[in-house]
Amino acid sequence: MEQVTLKQIAEYLGISIATVSKALKDYPDVSQKTKALVKAEAERLNYQPNSFAVNLRTKESKTIGLIIPEVVHFFFGNIVRAIITQAEKKGYLVIILQSDDNPELEKKQIDLLISKRVDGIMISLANNTVDISHLQKVMRLGIPLVMFDKISKLVPCSKIIIDDRKAAYEATKHLIDQGCTKIAHFRGPLLPQNSIDRFLGYKKALEDHGLEYNSKHVFLCDPIIYEKGREHAAALLDQGMDIDGIFANTDMVAIGALSVFNERGIKVPEQLKIIGFSNWFISSAMTPTLSTVDQDGVKMGKKVFKRLFKELQAKKNGQLLPPETIAMPTKVIGRGSSMVSKVALTAES
Repeated sequence: MEQVTLKQIAEYLGISIATVSKALKDYPDVSQKTKALVKAEAERLNYQPNSFAVNLRTKESKTIGLIIPEVVHFFFGNIVRAIITQAEKKGYLVIILQSDDNPELEKKQIDLLISKRVDGIMISLANNTVDISHLQKVMRLGIPLVMFDKISKLVPCSKIIIDDRKAAYEATKHLIDQGCTKIAHFRGPLLPQNSIDRFLGYKKALEDHGLEYNSKHVFLCDPIIYEKGREHAAALLDQGMDIDGIFANTDMVAIGALSVFNERGIKVPEQLKIIGFSNWFISSAMTPTLSTVDQDGVKMGKKVFKRLFKELQAKKNGQLLPPETIAMPTKVIGRGSSMVSKVALTAES
């Protein structure tokens, strides 16, 4: 079925195309009677505006791209929902793409978004992204780019992050405050900045509290999944390591470790204390409840879109905003896995 045009409506009603266009846009210089006739005829013919033509006139596609490592993920899921809600309020359609933590797929997705002429792009990088040429291409084309959570410091764009180093420091300090002196760290992959910063925060907390850092107490989780938590917890027990605390890079890894301790009769938190990161829903629904670092995905998602929209508006007005890095607040939530159930220490101090 051919698309109905303004010309067809105009010819049927015996008025000009300009009058039809104005009537559909509720211009004040068109009478209410004419508006009613035009809108009734447009509805009868199932008229739909030619968005491509509108985009050519306004130089806007009213679409924005969002690339995340994983869609089915509690933290990223909250970010996606928040971005979609905010974008809809401003009349934007969000194209959501999942990189699967694959840098090559991520590059293809950037090219796809560019080819779709999106107005702006939001991205949380794949864990192993080293080559940033695709991101530099976005910058060269003048497309507003906002990175969040997993970022590259080498890209001069706006970034919405948390202070991972400070948050990890506070998480490790929380275990120390509960009496732990030999704390292991189940860290993320070597490359992502947030994984690096969480490791450095853990290490700094040990140093500041007079505890010895031991590289043998650091276990690499790549990928960051439940099974890795189980694998490393089993290794700790099988090797007879004298550990009384664990700071895990994410809640899912911590939950994997906790499942092994429960199976093997290790009493948590009496014999060993553990804290995760992210505050997933399941963290407060398990036994014992999991201590964690709370990072609010909804608030981050809102902030990501707000920053992108600000840059889109500036570009529309012929302005160029300097990039801004915004750090979102976090807090340590003490629960049953570290014997603290009523303490919430802010990581903003």
